[in-house]
Amino acid sequence: MSLIAPFRAILPTPRHARAVAAPPYDVLSTAEARARAAGNPLSFLHVSRPEIDLPEGVAGDDPAVYAKAAETMARLLADGTLGRAERAGLYVYRAEIDGHRQTGIAGAAPVAALGDGRIRRHELTRPAKVADRARQIEAVGAHTGPVMLSWRDDPKLADAVAAVAAGPPALEAGIDGVAHSVWAAGGAAGAALRDAAGRLETLYIADGHHRSEAASRVGASFLAIGFPASEMRILDYNRAVRDLAGRSPEEFLAALREVFAVAPSDRPARPEGPRRFGLYLAGRWYSLALQAAPAADGDPAAALDAEILTRTVLAPLLGIADLRSDPRIDFVGGGRGLDGLAARVDSGEMAAAFALHPVTLEALFAVADAGRAMPPKSTWFEPKLADGLLSLPLEG
Repeated sequence: MSLIAPFRAILPTPRHARAVAAPPYDVLSTAEARARAAGNPLSFLHVSRPEIDLPEGVAGDDPAVYAKAAETMARLLADGTLGRAERAGLYVYRAEIDGHRQTGIAGAAPVAALGDGRIRRHELTRPAKVADRARQIEAVGAHTGPVMLSWRDDPKLADAVAAVAAGPPALEAGIDGVAHSVWAAGGAAGAALRDAAGRLETLYIADGHHRSEAASRVGASFLAIGFPASEMRILDYNRAVRDLAGRSPEEFLAALREVFAVAPSDRPARPEGPRRFGLYLAGRWYSLALQAAPAADGDPAAALDAEILTRTVLAPLLGIADLRSDPRIDFVGGGRGLDGLAARVDSGEMAAAFALHPVTLEALFAVADAGRAMPPKSTWFEPKLADGLLSLPLEG
């Protein structure tokens, strides 16, 4: 079975695409989603974040939340905002921001490929988050949040994608400075794209581990949008901690100097390469250069900066070993910038923040090929994919 197969998509009409398209469900807080969707009853946030249409204080896993998602999805289908494609097909999807462009394929990926290693993962998941998305998918009868995949570059596949994208797109929308375009792959160009995509032997999940696992609980396929590795962009994914485990800022800096060369910086300390970190503490930036890396023993995951930070600072100095469950740590995507990272500390919410160098896609592939998992929140892919432009019905 092809790793990216044709499907009969649920999609908005062209005139509704801009109103429907929404950011991914997990990049906005409830308050941000409520504000973003205010005054726009067509926003897909009413489906992906249905709690925004319920009274404040309703728990995110309350049955009323999923019932509301189902009600809204049914309304958008009934009033013609959304419709079902007449026939199964692949789609070409493009995202552009600030001069960066990535163009790939949207289709249905088989859940079975997650188990047999043809689609490889690099991240562990949180059971509660998976359960939430599984209930949402089941409620609306469709996988609505695309999983971002990647593959090593294939020139023939790139040519097939370009041929489909040579004409005008079927759907266009803009979200937060990102231009999203979708082409239906029909005719001879569509057949060539299916043939080229059918030759893909290995795919890698870039973003969407929870969504793919959730879909695997309620269906045979998940909604996938994949891009060649050379076109993808990974930003830094940074850490902020709520306290210094009883140390003063001066004591914490002294402890860091046992492991790092620490230098004050008069500007935001963006790491220039691996094994270097930025630290924002008590209103000031510092550059940290690792003096000696912990032994990785051939494990590609252990060589990642996120893991090095855990092994040299978070666990031994702050007592934060389980990044998946410890409430004393939070993660800030690179899209918010280093100023956004510092703001978490200046507000008093956090005691310190660490800036990391972005992971490379080859490092991600190496971890996935080794069957290992990256530390939580190691990669921040930008641009994000839109919710609402394409959905995969559970029945295929």
